[in-house]
Amino acid sequence: MRYLPHTEQEIRDMLARIGVSSIDDLFAPIPASHRLERPLALEPALDEAALISHLAALADRNDAAKALSFLGAGIYDHHIPPAVDQLLLRSEFYTAYTPYQAEVSQGTLQCIYEFQTMVSELFGLDIANASMYDAASGVAEAALMARRATKRNHVVLSRALHPEYVETTRTYLNGIDEDGPAMDIAPMTAAGTTDLDALAELVDDSTAAVVIGYPSFLGAVEDVARAAEIAHAKGALLVTATSEPYALSLLAPPGALGADIAVGEGQPLAVPMQLGGPGVGLLAARESLVRQLPGRLVGETVDTDGERGFVLTLSTREQHIRREKATSNICTNHGLIALAFTIRTAMLGRQGFAQVGRLCLSRAEYLKARIDELDNFEVVRGAPTFNEFVVRRHGGKAAPLLAALAVKDILAGVDLGRFYPERDNEILVAVTEKHDRAALDRLVEALGSV
Repeated sequence: MRYLPHTEQEIRDMLARIGVSSIDDLFAPIPASHRLERPLALEPALDEAALISHLAALADRNDAAKALSFLGAGIYDHHIPPAVDQLLLRSEFYTAYTPYQAEVSQGTLQCIYEFQTMVSELFGLDIANASMYDAASGVAEAALMARRATKRNHVVLSRALHPEYVETTRTYLNGIDEDGPAMDIAPMTAAGTTDLDALAELVDDSTAAVVIGYPSFLGAVEDVARAAEIAHAKGALLVTATSEPYALSLLAPPGALGADIAVGEGQPLAVPMQLGGPGVGLLAARESLVRQLPGRLVGETVDTDGERGFVLTLSTREQHIRREKATSNICTNHGLIALAFTIRTAMLGRQGFAQVGRLCLSRAEYLKARIDELDNFEVVRGAPTFNEFVVRRHGGKAAPLLAALAVKDILAGVDLGRFYPERDNEILVAVTEKHDRAALDRLVEALGSV
């Protein structure tokens, strides 16, 4: 954005227009005891050129941005072409907030409609909304959605689901359930999948939803069809959560396997990692659940002249309807990131999407085979994986190993001990199309040398 400070004359003109003599007069309603009576401790102002230089120097200190990264765990380092940013910078996109006036927001509404269509196709379900903050809030909203639809309160989540999704859901329910969250956690297997036999014991006639990862937090592909059978046998809904949408380029969509609601994280198809955010939540469901959708829904219609047009068909936010009827209190959404998701997905097309998926899978399998050659490491197996998998270190914990590799500008993965204390010798490693063979071999050599 351009650097345009006001001149002293402009400030005087604005103050005169509103009838005050100084900027201090604007703060007169604030009691003196609550005002700061000294200047803020800020560095001297810089001109534009000096400011850009200063920001570049600060950015240069971010060593993590220069490192070879195998981080994943919900946010992934895929290639985002510069063309995505250039299209986002169009003023009608970059400055738009939300399309309250549908008749003058046709471009924005069409983009949202395309976003919904892509998400619906991705998950193999009838409808998709636009949009959630991220996958974590999406899982929590899906749990609330299932509770409304079934008129039940109990929710069962897998321990193999992303732990932050579990905690976000717990926080949502804790604010609603007077006696604490009505939720249980199903254990997981050593391979990183949900223990479905234990899950079946937890699901009963009071259960509204069963929530599993697809793939799981540990990268393992869950048996969604069987989880759906367990949920449906008791009248509950099945919710899947997909942190890595590229996995669905090769896996069957959750809707085809019996999922009633599918949630996902759109960041991998929209924006770089950026220290963990921002992301964009994806949520799709069966048409029978449309009245319970949080957020909003854009539909296609024709105007009085028969021309194609788009309208805000369903808006369930408390800004639009009575608060007690609202199905979500989300008052905005990551619309710009949703647009980036739409642009990138359209650029890939079906063939490009599948091609990236195959690259991720083949490179992950290559890295698995190389790691198995090392004496002190093994790949944890027992379930199929896509591009993320667990590496176990023998004779030592993961944290000091990761710290030693970080000094070599290699971010080798995520310490699973942070989430599961009993797995403190395991690392979650993510591979994307950006990791060529030289990068994969560099990681293997570094592991072998530490």
